[in-house]
Amino acid sequence: MENLWKLLCTLSDKYYSIFKFWLFFTPIILIRHPDDLEVILSNKKYIEKSFIYDTFRPWLGDSIFTTGGAKWHSRRKILNSTFHFNILQQFIGTLIEEGNRMTQSLKDSKGIVVKDLTPFISEHTLNAICETAMGTSLQNLGTFEQQYREAVHQIAELTFYRLKRPWLHNDLIFMLSSKSRLQKRTLQILHGFTEKVIAERKFYHECTNGQHLKSFENDGETEVDNDAKIIGQKKRLALLDLLIAASREGCLTDLDMREEVDAFMFAGHDTTATSISYALLLLAEHKDIQDRIRTEVAAAVQENGNKFTIKLLQNLPYLSRCLKEVLRLYPPAYAISRVTSEDIKLPSYLIPAGTILILNIYAVHRDPNFWPNADVFDPNRFLPEKCQNRHPYSYIPFSAGSRNCIGQRYARMQLKAFIAPLIHNFYLEPIDYLKDLRIKPDLMLRPTHPIRVKFVPI
Repeated sequence: MENLWKLLCTLSDKYYSIFKFWLFFTPIILIRHPDDLEVILSNKKYIEKSFIYDTFRPWLGDSIFTTGGAKWHSRRKILNSTFHFNILQQFIGTLIEEGNRMTQSLKDSKGIVVKDLTPFISEHTLNAICETAMGTSLQNLGTFEQQYREAVHQIAELTFYRLKRPWLHNDLIFMLSSKSRLQKRTLQILHGFTEKVIAERKFYHECTNGQHLKSFENDGETEVDNDAKIIGQKKRLALLDLLIAASREGCLTDLDMREEVDAFMFAGHDTTATSISYALLLLAEHKDIQDRIRTEVAAAVQENGNKFTIKLLQNLPYLSRCLKEVLRLYPPAYAISRVTSEDIKLPSYLIPAGTILILNIYAVHRDPNFWPNADVFDPNRFLPEKCQNRHPYSYIPFSAGSRNCIGQRYARMQLKAFIAPLIHNFYLEPIDYLKDLRIKPDLMLRPTHPIRVKFVPI
């Protein structure tokens, strides 16, 4: 897959800015120019995802991530409420706590620590997403905790295994393989856990006559009180509570809720961990940028009573620019796919209905026509005066248009909540270097080998 990705990138450069290739008997058009991307992503008629996403359905069902049409519009409308600022604030409190726990785990080592970044950070992003999606802590699950963590990673590997083998897209053929049996066992763990938590949360809200679900009607301004101990849940509201509120109005079934919770778990766990890993490696290699972030964070911490708060994270402009640049170089979704339901007129081409499109976000983010010295890490690209005349579709790390990433504000705040306390407490020194970095495109741009950083206590 690594070689195929390199070939596609080479062809994309050679036949700039649009070209067609064949996947067995299926023609696929790869698009990378911002003008073309704008036509597709800005039009609400072009929201249908291609068959490529069908391999996610055993895990995520007809969630907002996989479905289209009227069902997608209905789910999106319900879920938009989740990311209202007041509700998002409760999520961010959890992210700050988990970021502090991650930093404390390094401090507890009492000295210099070298970490393979992705598995280390992934453990903590999974903790955070479990609490914000389901309102439950993995750390309270005893021996099941490791089983669940392994199942999350296993299902991602199985999904990509099937995705890159088109003959396994056929359900009947896939059912004959050993991977199908492994997938079934893995899904029993994942779906079983989500269904158990849904049942417990519903029971709690039934016992309290749904009084805490009214928090959503007030944009999440209140928290669940100590009666939550009935089922041992944390006080903060979670995504699941919003879904339960919608289910009480007949908008969602238990299956619908499971699908959306699982989709949030998928989208907000590994992608964020990988982005944080790239960010820390880049900062370890660029000591001047790292030092400037440290100075900014130290000043903000002092102004906020020596603790990390939502207000603090919202007022770190230089760190924000650095993270935007990280997401330019290593976008969480390096490519997305659509299928055309009708003919599309691009500025220079006509795309017929029924065509599979791949929108190459990675390529547009490194296009020298829009990004001078495109492979260089330069946070100053995102100074306000440099953004003014830039094509709005030349930077789309969370996609764009009506089908953009619904959780992008959550993701940006998680990056800050995890990175700021690390920079405040440790100097970062590289063990591995970007010049040696090799990337394999699976569900995200994943490094082929460990990327290690040395954490030196300040």
